[in-house]
Formats: sequence, structure tokens, C-alpha cells
Amino acid sequence: MSRPRLLDLFCGAGGAAVGYHRAGFDVVGVDIAPQPNYPFEFSRNDALRVLENHEKFDTKFRFDAIHASPPCQRYIRSGNVDRAKHPDLLAPTRELLEQTGLPWVIENVPGAPMRPDVVLCGSHFGLPIRRHRWFELSWGETVMTLACDHSHPVTGVYGNPHGQGGASPGMLPSDLETWSLGLGIWWMTTAELADAIPPAYSEFVGSHLLAHIGVEVAA
Repeated sequence: MSRPRLLDLFCGAGGAAVGYHRAGFDVVGVDIAPQPNYPFEFSRNDALRVLENHEKFDTKFRFDAIHASPPCQRYIRSGNVDRAKHPDLLAPTRELLEQTGLPWVIENVPGAPMRPDVVLCGSHFGLPIRRHRWFELSWGETVMTLACDHSHPVTGVYGNPHGQGGASPGMLPSDLETWSLGLGIWWMTTAELADAIPPAYSEFVGSHLLAHIGVEVAA
């Protein structure tokens, strides 16, 4: 059986893509910025424009599901980000996703205007990172997970690297090596890592997506 195809919108350098690939999908990424480190097929394009032309999916560009990670800066509740300078793309993305008729997943930061059907933490996967993420599932499934365990030292993967001292006292170093280890990503720059989600997260979500579309992928 051929692997189902997933369209990865606002893909960045491919953290989510690798997790979906491990779950059993063939992945095609779309981003408005060049992504030379993206590990799969990539198209430089406007994600919303791609969704507006979703009728083409049934012919030359067939997909079985869609993942979207609209830029999160508008919804970040802490830090030095001027949220007003960043566009609110989540609602327009959801509206266009619904028009495709395909199952979809939206990922973003806690507090974003979305339904948190899945809430994931690095501690759920034994990853030494501070990076909580919400996932909204088009089919409305709520996936329960264990409580977070923040008792172990973690690295703070956000903004710019803070060096060996970490982002704050008591945290692990904040540098390329520690970030790569913490996220389980080895092919990105520090700037790309700052915007990435760990593949472990999307592999977990991808397994539920596969179950929803009724596809069994051979090991």
C-alpha cells in the first residue's frame, strides 16, 4: 500500500514534517520563505494561496491530509515580541482548511485562538526542552496525555541562543548543540530551531491522524 500524502503548510525547516514522515506519511512542504534545509519535497509558495486553489488537490496534487503551523508571534503571551506587528493568520487558515474537505491539523502556541485537542510537552517524550504546543484536529478528537513533568533541567528553545548560562538560572545551555538534542533535530540552524516543533510531537499526532483516515502503514 502506498503511503498517504500530507501537505505541510507554513512548514519552516521541517520539524513537523519529519514526525509525520515517521508516522507513515509522504510529506510535501510549503512556505513563503526559502527553506534550503527542508528534508522532503518543497514548494516556495504562499500557504493561503495554495489552500485557495485546493480544487487542484484532486488532480495533479492529491493529498490525504493537511498540517498547518501559522506563524505564532501574534499569539505569544510572554517575551519581547510586539504582537501587533504580526498578522493573525490562524482564523483565515482554518476557514480555508475547512473548505478543502480534507482532515487537517493546526499547531500553535498555548493561548492561540484555537481548540487545544492535543496539548504536548517535551516531558511527554523525555525531551529536555521547554516547549508546549497545542494541536487542533478537524475531526474533533480530544487526546488525553499525562501531566507535564517539569522537575528535570530543560533548555529554553525560543528567541536567540542564550549561551552556556541558559535562558534563565538553573536551565540547560541555550546553544545549537543543546537545542538540537532537546528537540531531536539535527539538520537545522539555531534560527530554524527557534521556530521548530519536535518531530516527536507530530509523530504522535500523525498516528492519530492515520487512525482517523483509516490507513495502516506497514512497518
